[in-house]
Amino acid sequence: MSAEFSHKLRVYIEDTDAGGIVYYVNYLKFMERARTEFMRSLGFGKNSIFNYNLMFVVREVAVTYMLPARLDDELEATASIARLRGAGIVFHQSVRRGDELLAQGEVTIACVDRAEMKPRRLPPEMAARLQLTQQAEA
Repeated sequence: MSAEFSHKLRVYIEDTDAGGIVYYVNYLKFMERARTEFMRSLGFGKNSIFNYNLMFVVREVAVTYMLPARLDDELEATASIARLRGAGIVFHQSVRRGDELLAQGEVTIACVDRAEMKPRRLPPEMAARLQLTQQAEA
């Protein structure tokens, strides 16, 4: 199992500002898509997560921007597990254009009960699969 998950995408007009450069907040959307597809690749799509009666919410984000992406660029957003916690996941993420690193950062996700919106431990099966991807990285 690969430690770093990769999701390809293209920059559309709605992703850019008036100058044709990707608006900074859209890098967070690209990272969100990579996290979503990463979880789906492990068998934990949105329906599966809801069946566990839980949700993932962003708790903290730290992103560094290096280079701009532009209209029609082909990009790659990545996600890998930096740390697992009882009720959360810290992802290391990046957005690249070929070999160029455009943005990178860490996104902390909290696992919460859907009804009460209170922290909840990751289900054991999910934690085990995520742990395997983290071990593949070592």
